[in-house]
Amino acid sequence: MNGQRPTLFELLARLPPRVWLQAALGLIGFLVLAVLGFAVIAGFVAIALVILLLYRLRAWLRALFTGRAVSGPPASTDRTVTDVKYEIVDRRDDERKP
Repeated sequence: MNGQRPTLFELLARLPPRVWLQAALGLIGFLVLAVLGFAVIAGFVAIALVILLLYRLRAWLRALFTGRAVSGPPASTDRTVTDVKYEIVDRRDDERKP
């Protein structure tokens, strides 16, 4: 090696084919597991969305056949009214000048 320190590429080039095959298979296995992992996560999200949509469809169909509106939670039946006094202040009539 001419008395020089070998570079990383030279060291990698000297590795036996068995190491290269193991590294390639390991990389392929890692990629397969990563894709399957994302597929599992996406599957759970898809199942959750389908369940949510079926729940909303059931509520919509029930409201359609019973004649109720679907626009959210039922209106409040608490009809208390509070009496309020208020006074309109017109600043033009104010004696204090800014």
